[in-house]
Amino acid sequence: MLTRRHSLLAGAGLALPGLLRSAHAQAPVPRYEPSPALVEAARKEGRLVLYTASFTEVEQETAAQFNKRFPFVRIEIIRASGGQLITRVRTEAAAGKLVADVVDHSDRALMKGIEDLFVEYAPPNGADYLETARISDRIWPRITPVWALAYNSELLQKPPTSWADLTDAARFKPGTLGQVIAPSGGTTWTRIMFERQVMGDDYWAKQAATKPTLYPSSAPLADAVVRGEVLAAPVVRNVVYSKVKDGAPVKLVYPTEGIPVCPYATGIPKSSTRQNAARLFLDWSMSVEGQSWTMAEQGNLTSLRAPPRGLAGFDPAVHKIWLPEQKPFETLRDPWTEEWNKTFGYRQ
Repeated sequence: MLTRRHSLLAGAGLALPGLLRSAHAQAPVPRYEPSPALVEAARKEGRLVLYTASFTEVEQETAAQFNKRFPFVRIEIIRASGGQLITRVRTEAAAGKLVADVVDHSDRALMKGIEDLFVEYAPPNGADYLETARISDRIWPRITPVWALAYNSELLQKPPTSWADLTDAARFKPGTLGQVIAPSGGTTWTRIMFERQVMGDDYWAKQAATKPTLYPSSAPLADAVVRGEVLAAPVVRNVVYSKVKDGAPVKLVYPTEGIPVCPYATGIPKSSTRQNAARLFLDWSMSVEGQSWTMAEQGNLTSLRAPPRGLAGFDPAVHKIWLPEQKPFETLRDPWTEEWNKTFGYRQ
């Protein structure tokens, strides 16, 4: 098991070397400076519509930060789960009614399937991004969320520190652990693929034996950990990070066997009528300024080759990230998700 795990981490996780390097002494973050022409064109457009599979609260934070620099571009956020969002984009595009100016999705494979809907786009610093974090020249990893273990620090004195701890049925009574259902989207598919490939073919069955409480996404699961409805759970770190900073009784742990990451896929539709505002938003998001902010304030990692800062609690010498290989990510999703559903007794 150990040899297999290490070989998988070497084959997948090390494909993102930039995320494994510690940031050196914190240097001043360079300010993103767009061209006056882009700023003026975006000002005239005045708004943009963001379709996203990310969490609403997280994207509201991002919009607020962007508007500190560019208050003249109002961002309307429309959030939907992974499969629902792709269906909406496909349906609206086929009818000639796609209103999104930016589409942001957690499943790179699904976005690759509709890449023809997007304009050719690259941020000014596109060459600084890892090729392994992208699947198209039109689609970019605006954010790079990471999984962590969250636990209620007031109720749990001995927290889980590994993925293996989440299979300890003797330690955790039925319902005291939480899980996000496999069909919820690309970030969760990344996690369950990691669990099976790295932790072993029997890991899901061991985990299901603890009878975890199932949730539709990490957002309600994170709230459940805060309220103590479940004691611990794997969650996407950015959805709970602000709660931790605000003093919620939750602590985060990076599990020892590896950390699944899921670079998002973001592009500008050809049908967008506000492409300058969309480019300004994406250029800022992809800049060192934008990436440094999302790392510091949302707990995300970055797909930049050289991270602009360190991440609290993350030690690249200890915590090895894991990114799935693209082909299995595409071909295994449906059969493995169906098997996960059966193992956990979940019906859609």
